[in-house]
Amino acid sequence: MNNNILVVFTINTENVPANFQEIIKHEQEVLAQWKNEGYVEHLFLRQTKNGAVIVFKDIDQNKAKELMESLPLYQFVKSVEYLQLMKVY
Repeated sequence: MNNNILVVFTINTENVPANFQEIIKHEQEVLAQWKNEGYVEHLFLRQTKNGAVIVFKDIDQNKAKELMESLPLYQFVKSVEYLQLMKVY
């Protein structure tokens, strides 16, 4: 069994800066790098366009928090929820 951390990330979409699209682009680059490094198993964007659900693999919750806090969008955080999961299949 693998240990996974599911992170539900919601941003405050009110009062976003004019360069928000640039921040989004940088966010996508960071997440793609994490995927290539093997940290991210899945990334789901929320239909409400105010956040994402990220499944990290084979890291602990402290590492997941460290990574999340380094995201460009973290400055707009409204809420972040961490759920520790054990993948069965």
